[in-house]
Amino acid sequence: MNRRDLLKNMSAFPVLGAFAGTAKLLPFPGEPVKAPLTGKDYFKDLGIRTFINAAGTYTFMTGSLMRPEVLSAIQYASKEYVMLDELHDKVGQRIADLLHCEYATVTSGAASAITLAAAGILTGMDEKKVPLLPFLEANGMKTEAIMQNAHRIDYAHAIQNTGLKIIYIDTKEELENAISEKTALMYFLNANNFDGKIQVEEFQQIAKKHNIPTIIDCAADVPPVDNLFKYTKMGYDIVCFSGGKGLRGPQSAGLMLGNKKIIQAARLSTPPRGNTIGRGYKVNKEEVLGMLVALEAYLNTDHDKEWKLWESQIKLIGDAAESVSGVVTEVKVPAIANHIPTLHVSWDPKKVPFTAADVKEKLRSGSPSIEVAGGTGDHAISITTWMLIPGQEKIVAAQLKKVLSHG
Repeated sequence: MNRRDLLKNMSAFPVLGAFAGTAKLLPFPGEPVKAPLTGKDYFKDLGIRTFINAAGTYTFMTGSLMRPEVLSAIQYASKEYVMLDELHDKVGQRIADLLHCEYATVTSGAASAITLAAAGILTGMDEKKVPLLPFLEANGMKTEAIMQNAHRIDYAHAIQNTGLKIIYIDTKEELENAISEKTALMYFLNANNFDGKIQVEEFQQIAKKHNIPTIIDCAADVPPVDNLFKYTKMGYDIVCFSGGKGLRGPQSAGLMLGNKKIIQAARLSTPPRGNTIGRGYKVNKEEVLGMLVALEAYLNTDHDKEWKLWESQIKLIGDAAESVSGVVTEVKVPAIANHIPTLHVSWDPKKVPFTAADVKEKLRSGSPSIEVAGGTGDHAISITTWMLIPGQEKIVAAQLKKVLSHG
């Protein structure tokens, strides 16, 4: 029996509805009732190294740690069945209400939000066009997206997945000249706002003048909390955030905020629909609910208190590092992306005879293992504390001092 026949036949069994809400009490068919496993160290059994993350919310380091209330929501959702579209509808509307925007949906990350938003712009609500992506020109769809050279990053492939060709420009004049009947959308990378000659508000205004939809990539741009509201209010049609960074939701989730018509059209390319370019961007019920709860928790966080905690942790680590002769530290806060206090540690190689790679490897091979980020130059590293569990800053401080002291 294929899935279509299965769904048809399921409608003949309304009595199953009587068991709604009881799934958590029943084992799977043929499965004996077991006591839950406790205390098992799965990563150790697999031979996988765990570490203290003093580097940041990098995907290759598996992002951030989810908040306890997010884990609770995920566990709750794992014990019930719901209709996926209904869940997306209701959660999307709740998120839109929380963030005072027109509409929202949970995606499988910021990159998938960009791809799906582009798909929605290309197809609109025409379901006949949805399975035709990425074959645009042959099917009478627009074929180009515009972005600045200063915003050129690997993640732009998320746009190209739809079949769009990216037209790169540098100046306002070049942007105006690049806009044509082929232009489907304009893309802006918020983290590189100050690197381009056309900055965030002017870029949106030019697009609006020409009636071109806009996507702004804000993947790592929380904190500050205001960014969750800022760009939809500015007029960007679609704003994309990662869920597993500063929001501390599921790493494989993200947010698409903004224009309701575009987001509804984007949903035509998402599961449970199958014949689409977005079929692989599935978000399960646990992640959808977990992302909502992560957002609610983040909005209710005392951000001033959290910032003071980061500063105190950074100071502790910085003081420990500077107690070593030849070491200097500086605290910087990136202007946009990863906008958190960041400790830059550098040293005189005549007094500390290690390269940055040496220091990173010594911290990595210590017990416990610690990951830090690279710095500027061969004798510098950078450290953030926003992913630390309170108390871990003392471990980082002690280990860093030991390593820099030729330990």
